[in-house]
Amino acid sequence: MIEPLLAVLADGKFHSGQALGKALGVSRSAIWKQIKSIEESGLEIYSVKGRGYRIPGGLDLLNRELIDDALDSDVSGKLRLIDIDLAIPSTNAKAMAAVYQDGHGSLYLAEQQTAGRGRRGRNWASPFASNLYFSLTWQFSNGAAALEGLSLAVGVALIRGLTRFGINDVDVKWPNDLLWRGRKLAGVLLEMSGDAAGDCFVVIGVGINVNMPEAAAESIDQPWVDLQQVLGVAPSRNRLLAGLMNELVPVLEQFSDEGFVSFREEWQAANAHRNQVISLNLGNRQQLGICRGVDQSGALLLEAEGKLEAFHGGEVSVRLA
Repeated sequence: MIEPLLAVLADGKFHSGQALGKALGVSRSAIWKQIKSIEESGLEIYSVKGRGYRIPGGLDLLNRELIDDALDSDVSGKLRLIDIDLAIPSTNAKAMAAVYQDGHGSLYLAEQQTAGRGRRGRNWASPFASNLYFSLTWQFSNGAAALEGLSLAVGVALIRGLTRFGINDVDVKWPNDLLWRGRKLAGVLLEMSGDAAGDCFVVIGVGINVNMPEAAAESIDQPWVDLQQVLGVAPSRNRLLAGLMNELVPVLEQFSDEGFVSFREEWQAANAHRNQVISLNLGNRQQLGICRGVDQSGALLLEAEGKLEAFHGGEVSVRLA
């Protein structure tokens, strides 16, 4: 019952319990119970005696038809599934569990993730119907080695998609974050399943801050930004998702044929730490050096003591020169 109830309340107007019950064919007490359940998800609902219930500001709910209408026809034909949940632990976890059942070109979305993850198991703030959380399953050949640089190519695709909406000044932080003027806007999490030396599936998980509620922002431990702040008004999440997919799918197809090398220069141009002194955290040690971008495989290039060295793993933090 929650989904149709949210669909009615999405307009941001007051609806009496009696009217909601009549529309959904249930009692007023059943509506009250569902309202309490929705509030437990963290969504704010105003309840005013004599007027009913309303969601302040309304909701921009994900909608398959609206997404499909905004997809380019060739991209739409390559997505065999668009799956939308109200609340699940993680879109990546669901995609990984269904990868061999649903297969290539399956797109999973959620209004809320209760256990959203970033790199290295970090929590990803995932409030209800506020941001974008999606995972796309894609099949590749030639094993894991051919996938090096994929997260960087995904970052290029996301920047292209954001540019469609007038969102400029977006940079990439190696290997998988998007920054707007130094603050985190989006993150990418890749997970692989299959033959490390042959055919395999990659689940490409993406989280983008669209309109972060203040309560959810309190749990974020780094500088962040959302599209509401960037643009002054949050774009439609359905149109935004479609715009991103219209760039991501062609990039994945090109990457499958050509690898990362075709996207290297575009990534270099958006490198947030170009020629800056950075620290690369490598487990129990750190490597300090000047960031010289990436090589043709997507490995990070650090210059230290006059020598250039390539690193295929690790986590970047910025140090003042």
